[in-house]
Amino acid sequence: MTEDFRASIAEPGQPGSGTSTLDRELEELINQEQIEPGDHERFSHYVPKDKILESAISGKPVRALCGKKWLPGRDPEKFPVCPTCKAIYEKMKG
Repeated sequence: MTEDFRASIAEPGQPGSGTSTLDRELEELINQEQIEPGDHERFSHYVPKDKILESAISGKPVRALCGKKWLPGRDPEKFPVCPTCKAIYEKMKG
């Protein structure tokens, strides 16, 4: 079983003036993927720990157990756990 880690939604950033074209395109893609309707932005989510580390190194978004895709960046302890992620995690543990 994969070890999970809580992570929170990152605030979308603005590309800097010195950002390369590739970096701007990546950030634009990430921002497009962050725009999902619903209450997901109000929760912390469960994500496999190795994916959090990979995201921190690569800058690629992660996918939570509930399916939410985003770039983690805020303190997950400041937000309640996503009920969908929690339910899926409890089923995985059992």
